[in-house]
Amino acid sequence: MLLLLQAAEEASEPSKTPFYILASCLVAFALILAAIGTARHETFPPTRSAQRAIIGVGVLLVAGTMFCAVITA
Repeated sequence: MLLLLQAAEEASEPSKTPFYILASCLVAFALILAAIGTARHETFPPTRSAQRAIIGVGVLLVAGTMFCAVITA
């Protein structure tokens, strides 16, 4: 009986896998961006459109991670 209750309780919790995946991507993005930005600090980002693309990717990763954190909490 106790095992059935525990299994039912675990089944009702949403999977946190999407959050872990997005959070890992966000960390990797930040580390790569920091490494490239440090190595090429005088010319990074090379163009205005590259700057906007980097900001856009960062915003999407942060928003997606936050969304998954709220949904799976």
